[in-house]
Amino acid sequence: MASLPDPPTLASRPGNGAVPDDSPPDSQEVSSLRRAESQSGLWWRAGGLVRTIRPHQWVKNVFVLAPVVFAKDLFDPKLFLHAAGSFGVFCLLAGAVYCINDIADAEADRLHPVKRNRPIASGRVSVHAARVLAGVLIVLGLGGAAAGPFPFFVVACTYFLQNVAYSFKLKEYAYIDVALIAAGFVLRVIGGGYGTHIHVSSYLIVCTALLALFLGFGKRRHELAAAAARAKKQRSSLSRYSPKGLDAALGVTAVATIGTYFAYTVDADTKAFFGTDDLWLTTVFVVLAVWRFLYLVRSRPQAESPTQEMLRDGPFVAAVLVWVGVVLWIVYNLRPT
Repeated sequence: MASLPDPPTLASRPGNGAVPDDSPPDSQEVSSLRRAESQSGLWWRAGGLVRTIRPHQWVKNVFVLAPVVFAKDLFDPKLFLHAAGSFGVFCLLAGAVYCINDIADAEADRLHPVKRNRPIASGRVSVHAARVLAGVLIVLGLGGAAAGPFPFFVVACTYFLQNVAYSFKLKEYAYIDVALIAAGFVLRVIGGGYGTHIHVSSYLIVCTALLALFLGFGKRRHELAAAAARAKKQRSSLSRYSPKGLDAALGVTAVATIGTYFAYTVDADTKAFFGTDDLWLTTVFVVLAVWRFLYLVRSRPQAESPTQEMLRDGPFVAAVLVWVGVVLWIVYNLRPT
């Protein structure tokens, strides 16, 4: 990795009160300037460390809370505390995985028009610093998981090891890479169930798996279109995908996701558990969100990924928030007092 250039000295900064080359500055002024530059550099690198663990991506860990929402126990303070702890564990482990992944992908990321700006690929964060940060997050994450039920600890370990295997080798295999991404979402849901002692329905597991496959195939379709000739260099598995194959996979998983969710909402056990026949109405918002994601895959080729772009897209976010609101309204029988 090329070393960063030394910061310019005061003598090299004409104007704004700078001292000319033939008039050396006062030693106290130089010391103050160097101290300010050093502090600025530390904050800059600290910001890079924060970016490396990608807090904005932790929204994916809300799947840990799904069992609580669909068990009608969202407003139980004790249960919500356990769910928040489970969410925190997966955020810590996800941050560690992002560090490890960016270390492994640094060379390939430098060839990507957007990913080359990631902290490790750009040199803002050193590989050593990223390794230390990953180690700290792993210790905190697995330590927190060990404080919970043993099955939750097992799921958390499985999630972490699976993601490490993905980062170093398994991401090179087309379709298997997306399947592993989907498995990570399923493990979040199962972990949320164990962490809160809530039974997770098979419908929830299948819906989660299908939705994650859909999002994963959408991301690969977007990457394939954006990478063009650089596909193999940026991600080796991309050369084994085809636009037609990914379009077919997107279509199948989109329909299967919507169909499975609708089947869940009209299932007799679901109606009996929630005491309502109206949950099927929320399928409309699932359809809108799926359609909007497909639009983002095809219309935003310059974005780093459609899964990241959807978090900034107003219509998509609105569809998801309205879906959440209507589900809570129906499931918890919310009525104005």
